Amino acid sequence: MVGEHVDPETPNVARMYDYYLGGKDNFAADREAAERIMKIMPHAAEWVRANRGFLARAVRLLSESGIRQFIDIGTGLPTRESAHQVAGRMDAESRVVYVDIDPVVVSHGRALLATDERSTVIQADLRRPDDILSHPETRALIDFDRPVGLLLVAVLQFIPDDREVSDVLTRLRAALAPGSHLVISHITADEVAPAVAGEGREIYATTSLGSITPRSPSQVATFFDGLELLEPGLVGVEHWRAAEPPAGDRVPLGFLGAVARR
Repeated sequence: MVGEHVDPETPNVARMYDYYLGGKDNFAADREAAERIMKIMPHAAEWVRANRGFLARAVRLLSESGIRQFIDIGTGLPTRESAHQVAGRMDAESRVVYVDIDPVVVSHGRALLATDERSTVIQADLRRPDDILSHPETRALIDFDRPVGLLLVAVLQFIPDDREVSDVLTRLRAALAPGSHLVISHITADEVAPAVAGEGREIYATTSLGSITPRSPSQVATFFDGLELLEPGLVGVEHWRAAEPPAGDRVPLGFLGAVARR
């Protein structure tokens, strides 16, 4: 996996996420940073798995609603229950554009989807939404005159400035046809001790993306202003349309998630 653009000494957010999910596409630096997070936040891996389940349920719902094209920004390393797998089971003609800033993610994704003409992976920065919307491969697969499922799962927390997040969302939403859906999950620290949250931010400050910004439910709710929020609204991802309530003792809130219709 080591190549021209890979730095195995710096913890990489996508590879840490892979490690939380039990994957093997990670290095010692990634595992060390992830273990440090799990030491201070014992539920971190559980939060990440719940977030992956939320993604799958959201894509399934959108597919059931008739959406056949998706843009998944900040996709991370390929893993089970990715958007193209879930959507493809609903309709083999579904199309997915994955977007990530990380060249490792893009390289892995392109290898995985090499024979899939209905899905692609492009390298672009969420903070430059016009680069995503105008990319030739996006335009080849996505018809912006028809509804799109826009997925921003566990990615907005890597933009620290609230105004910049708002500007990015405004530009992306403006490109979507009526009937499109916005899927967002976002890390929150409302049920984490401030000292622990601060230590977690310090660990993530050493990673490839350099920072992480938890936000409160009221802050995340503003991302859906002007859209029709689907039931059950903004909740912990483990509770969003889950078939069964989470087993065992209640886990502190880690990720918030919601889906809204334009």
